[in-house]
Amino acid sequence: MGEAARVLGVSADTLRRWERAGKLRTERDEANRRRVPAEEIDRLVGRPARHEAGDSLSARNRLAVDVLSVTAVGNRVRVGLATPQPLAAEVTGAAAHELELRAGARVEATFKATATRLVTV
Repeated sequence: MGEAARVLGVSADTLRRWERAGKLRTERDEANRRRVPAEEIDRLVGRPARHEAGDSLSARNRLAVDVLSVTAVGNRVRVGLATPQPLAAEVTGAAAHELELRAGARVEATFKATATRLVTV
């Protein structure tokens, strides 16, 4: 599974999901390990390439915004962002320092929607 995943550019977990969904046929060896037949790999390699986001990030949501506030919350820093609805990000203190985050700075907020939660700023 691992070798097939590398060839296809996906994770082994993705291959297991494809198998459960009927999108991938696997075989079992004598130790009951899943094996992906070469013809399945050939079939899947012929698929169109996945969409590229333009860089190494997989997040699809990007906003160019101004920083409203930078507040220490324990060992993290809450960064309030100027958006139509209140939006904040929490980062480590080291990240806030490295990014030189301060009120008024212009930043590009990049996030995955599945990791987004609403907070009061």
